[in-house]
Amino acid sequence: MTRITQTFEKLKAEGRKAFIPYITAGDPDLATTESLLLALAEAGADVIELGVPFSDPMADGPVIQRASERALKNPVGVAEVLPMVNRFRQHPAGRDVPIVLFTYFNPLMQFAKDKVGEKLKAAGIDGVLITDLIPEEAESFVAEMRAAGIDNVFLIAPTSTDERIKLIAEHSSGFVYVVARTGVTGVRDNVSVTVSDLVERVRQQTSLPVAVGFGISTPAHVREVYGYADAAVVGSRLVQEIENNLDSTQLPNLVARVAQLARELKLAV
Repeated sequence: MTRITQTFEKLKAEGRKAFIPYITAGDPDLATTESLLLALAEAGADVIELGVPFSDPMADGPVIQRASERALKNPVGVAEVLPMVNRFRQHPAGRDVPIVLFTYFNPLMQFAKDKVGEKLKAAGIDGVLITDLIPEEAESFVAEMRAAGIDNVFLIAPTSTDERIKLIAEHSSGFVYVVARTGVTGVRDNVSVTVSDLVERVRQQTSLPVAVGFGISTPAHVREVYGYADAAVVGSRLVQEIENNLDSTQLPNLVARVAQLARELKLAV
C-alpha cells in the first residue's frame, strides 16, 4: 500500500477530505521551496503536489508559467528537486506527507532514461502526474512506476467521455485528478457548475479517491469541492501568494504568509 493510499484511507476512516496544495519547485529558489514544503506539511497539507519547472507548460496558466520561468533561471530540474525532497523526508513533519511530482514527460526523460521509478522512490516521491502522457502511450511507464511503488495520477477533463474516463481510471492509482474546467490552471471566481456531475461520472468507473483542481482558489471553493469529491487541489492561488511576496521587503515573510493561506484553505470546512 502506497503512502498516498494510506493517507486517503486514514482520512476516509476519520470522515475527512484531503487538502492538496501545489507549489513549483525552485520558485523563487530551492531553499525556499524546501522551507515551503515543511511549512505546508505543518499547516496540514494531506498530500503535496510539487511542480517541476518546464519551458513549455501547456496545462499551466500565467501564474504558474511565471513561477516556472523564475525557477528555470536558477536552473532547476528533476535532478535538483529530488535531493531536496530527500532532505524534506528527514524532518519529522515531512515523513508521512505524500508528494506527487507534477511534471511533463520531457524533464523526466532528460533526468534519466533507465530506472526512473527507482530513483524517484529512493528520493521520497510517492506519485507522478505527467500532464502530457496519455494512457494510450503509458503502459510501460505505468508498469515501471507501479513496480517501484509509485502511484500514477492522470487528469480527467470535462470533455472526457465515459469510455475515456474508464481507460484513464484503469491506468491510475492513488487517486484520479478531475479538472474542474477546460483550459489551463489559474485563479477563478467560481467552480464550474458541471464539475459535480463529472465527479459522479468518474465514481461510476472507479473506486479511487477523486481530487478536483484547476481554479480552486478560495475557502468557499474548497468547501464546495468537499461536498462531492475526496480532495481539493489548490495551486495558482498559493503560487500567486509566493509571487506577491517576492519583493525584498516581503521576502522574509514569504513562507509564513503562504503557510497561513494554506492553513485558511485547509480549515475551510
